[in-house]
Amino acid sequence: MRARSIALRLFLSATVVMVAVLVLTGITLSSLYRAAVERAFDQRLDVYLKTIVADVANAPAGDMPEPTTLGDPLFNFPISGWYWQITRLDGAAQQVKTSRSLPEGKLPLLVESEGKAELSGLREAYAPGPSHQNLRVVERIVDLGDDGRYAVAVAADAGEIEDEVEGFNRSLAVTLAVLGGAFLLTLAFQVLFGLRPLKRMLAALSAVRAGKADRIEGDYPIEIAPLAAEVNALIETNREIVERARTHVGNLAHALKTPISVLQNEASRAAALAPGDGLAAKVGEQAEIMKGQVAHHLERARMAARASVVTSVEEVGPIVEKLAGTLAKVYRGRGIEVETAPLPALRFRGERQDLEEILGNLIDNGCKWAERRVEVSVAALPGSGGQRDFFEIVIEDDGPGLTEAQQAQALQRGRRLDETKPGSGLGLSIVTELAALYGGGLTLERATLGGLRCRVRLPSA
Repeated sequence: MRARSIALRLFLSATVVMVAVLVLTGITLSSLYRAAVERAFDQRLDVYLKTIVADVANAPAGDMPEPTTLGDPLFNFPISGWYWQITRLDGAAQQVKTSRSLPEGKLPLLVESEGKAELSGLREAYAPGPSHQNLRVVERIVDLGDDGRYAVAVAADAGEIEDEVEGFNRSLAVTLAVLGGAFLLTLAFQVLFGLRPLKRMLAALSAVRAGKADRIEGDYPIEIAPLAAEVNALIETNREIVERARTHVGNLAHALKTPISVLQNEASRAAALAPGDGLAAKVGEQAEIMKGQVAHHLERARMAARASVVTSVEEVGPIVEKLAGTLAKVYRGRGIEVETAPLPALRFRGERQDLEEILGNLIDNGCKWAERRVEVSVAALPGSGGQRDFFEIVIEDDGPGLTEAQQAQALQRGRRLDETKPGSGLGLSIVTELAALYGGGLTLERATLGGLRCRVRLPSA
């Protein structure tokens, strides 16, 4: 799952929802369990409370009753955490009797500090006790008429409740954490499995772009099957548009060839009849330029058609060695040496004819201007994180080289910096346009040999 990917967005959004649900579930279960523990604890206290209430009801009139049937020694140990208290409410001054476990102070009266009691007359609350204890207190009012009105309370250390709830919370946290981890693994598998068809479509598109397939093949889920069909339709439409444009340019170029040839012939005939006729020479010159332009645009249309639908992959090394050897023989009379550095195993994703044209133009240009030596090297370029990989061909010579201004002029179509050298001035511009059609480019620099260094960047397979 990479940054800014659909898989990561789905995973994170589902994780946030899952964590929120687990946290809410944990809080709810903890609250329910605490309420259940408090109810169970209150029921234990209520048993003692009912026993004390029965003793109060059976006590002789006018005497402060004292429970005798509780049977729990904790009420006899000082500060044991278990206490009872009987308070007479209708006397001139409150009379209080407490358990032996409460030697000092007394329990707060809930009837004075709390709201209404339950339908059963029972009041329940937390209250501070001796030695900074937090007590759970239950209280009931007993009205004996003329024999008195009493508040009977039983209290116990609420630490038992807290310990039991904390133990449950720890177990609940571990359980929810394990459950959350299992959910995350399941979620990651679900997201990756669900998006696998998109990965297959990406591989199919890469195969089309690399020339290994003509269209997207395979069965896809109904959600993305229409997308595959539309992409296939787009590929077919693009192929038809390129073919129509290529045919149109070809027809136009061939249609212009005949009139241009007629103009050239007539200009040559007029120049032969009248050698000093400037008009005939000018017409011949412009007709030759027109012929070069027509040939250039026809070749450009052919290159665009091939580059837009790549159908082959070619080894770079053999082509470089072949062209370097051929041009070294052509320029042997001038003593030009064409050297090739050790060539890595790289492949060009494109037509062999286009790679030969690029290399032929650049090596030939280097040989024209070199004094003694031309060097050719090939190297893979470091990946940029994208889907396409590139390699670089470097051709440099030991000739006079070019200034920065001349380098910019050299890339202009038909621009020749030295009319004494053979050629039409289209070589470097053709290389530039052809490399651009494949997503690459051509740059000119000052070479370490002293002449011109040409760097051409092309896609590799």
